Parts: sequence; structure tokens; C-alpha cells
Amino acid sequence: MAMTKKIPQVVSKECTKKLMGIKDTMELLSGKWKIQIIATLMQKGTLRFMDLLREVDGIAAKMLSKELQELEINELVKRTVCNTKPITVEYEITDHGHTLQNTINEIADWGIAHRKRLFKQQK
Repeated sequence: MAMTKKIPQVVSKECTKKLMGIKDTMELLSGKWKIQIIATLMQKGTLRFMDLLREVDGIAAKMLSKELQELEINELVKRTVCNTKPITVEYEITDHGHTLQNTINEIADWGIAHRKRLFKQQK
């Protein structure tokens, strides 16, 4: 009969807390488009829907609309309907959305370094 070592409760709770945080973040930011949308709005500032559609290369209008709705529900993006004719809609990052700035920068930096590494290996 093998003896198992009991993991201290403090470590277990901390690990569970971190894993739950990762799970929540991945659910919120998962998919091909959300991080690109957030990064575009951070870089370009407030954009109209059609401008955002042009900036996020390859996304369909229906998908952009869906992703923006989810980001708005999670208070990362603010949607403003302008009183113009025709009606225009603008999107911008919220203060809460700006808390992702360092995370997105880290992802970008890692991607750049990874790409360099792969290209170096191919030579």
C-alpha cells in the first residue's frame, strides 16, 4: 500500500484560486479575435464599427458584432451610439479594459520572440 503525501491546504487553495483565475480569463479572452479587438482599440483609440472591421484583418462583421457584445457585457469595451444620421456606433476600451494592457504587451512580446526563434531555427 503506497503512502501519499498530503498537500498543505494553503497551497491547494492558492493553486485552485490561480487555476480558477486562468479559467475565467481564458473563457473571457478565448478565441481568435477578442485580444486582437482589444489591442486594436488600445492602439487606435475610439473607433466606429466599420473602422474596427477594417483594422481587425479577416474578421467578419457578424463575428465582430458578437465579440464586441461579449466584451461590452464583461465591461472591457464601451459602446456609444452617436446621435447622427445615419446612426453611428463607436467602441472604446473601458478603464477596466485598460487593465489588460500589460498582459497584452506580454503576449505580443512573447509572440515576437517566439517568431524570431522559429525563423532562426529554420535557417
